[in-house]
Amino acid sequence: MILSVVNNKGGVGKTTIAVNLGAALATHRRRVLLVDLDSQASLSLWCGVSRGRLRPSSASCLLHAFPLRQAIRRSAVPNLDFVTGSIELASVDVALSAVAGREHTLHKLIDALDPAYDVVILDCPPSLSLIGVNALVASDAFIVPVTPQYLAVEGIVSLLAAVEKVRARLGSRGRLLGVLLTMVDRHPQTTEVREQLRAQYRERVFHTEIAMSRALQDAPRVQQPIATHSPRSAAADAFRRLAGEVLERMAHLHH
Repeated sequence: MILSVVNNKGGVGKTTIAVNLGAALATHRRRVLLVDLDSQASLSLWCGVSRGRLRPSSASCLLHAFPLRQAIRRSAVPNLDFVTGSIELASVDVALSAVAGREHTLHKLIDALDPAYDVVILDCPPSLSLIGVNALVASDAFIVPVTPQYLAVEGIVSLLAAVEKVRARLGSRGRLLGVLLTMVDRHPQTTEVREQLRAQYRERVFHTEIAMSRALQDAPRVQQPIATHSPRSAAADAFRRLAGEVLERMAHLHH
C-alpha cells in the first residue's frame, strides 16, 4: 500500500504526519518505508541524518537511476526504514521535463521494491510539482493534512480539484483516504472551522485530530517519533488512533 501525504501549502504538518504515522504503523507484523520527497529534507533530519549525509537520496533515484533499495536506511524504530530527501529534489522538474513517462518515474522505482514493505509513505513537497504528481501517480491513496484556519479550508477545494485533474490526465489510481485536522488548538475560531470542515466533507475527515502539543514540537529536536519520545502523551495516543483509522480505511479501499 502506497500512501502520500499531500498539501500544496507548507507548514501544515505533512512531515509530522509521515514520521509519526509511519512509526505508529510499524509493528513486528508490518514493515513501513518513509520516502522523503521534499528538498528541505525535514523528514530525514528528524530521522537523525545530518545535512552533509543526505546522499544517496530520493533525488539520486529519480534523477540518476540509483536503485531505491540501495538508498534505504534503517531508522531507530524497528521495522521503520526511510529514504532521505535532499536539495537536489528542487531541480527534478527541470531535469525530468524532457523524459518520456516522467510522471511514472517514482512508481517504477517503488514497484521494483515490492513486496518488501507493507506500507510506503511519501512525504511530498508543498506544491503539486512534478514530484507531487509522481507521488500521486505512485499512490494507492493520499492523506490531506489541514490546519483549522479559514484559508486552509479554501485551499482543500483547489487542491482536490488539482488532484482530480492529475487523475484524469494520467489515470492515477490514488484516492483520497481522508482529510486530517492538524495543529488543532482551543481557539474559538478553530472550533468553528473544524465544524465547517466536518459539515462539508463529513466521513472523508478522519475522526482523529492532531492537537498542538509541546511533546510533539520537541520530537524532531530529539530525532524521535512521538511514540518513542513520549509514548504516554496525548499526541502518541492520537497517532495510534490515526494508524487504526488508516488501516481500516485502507482495507475498505481494496474492496
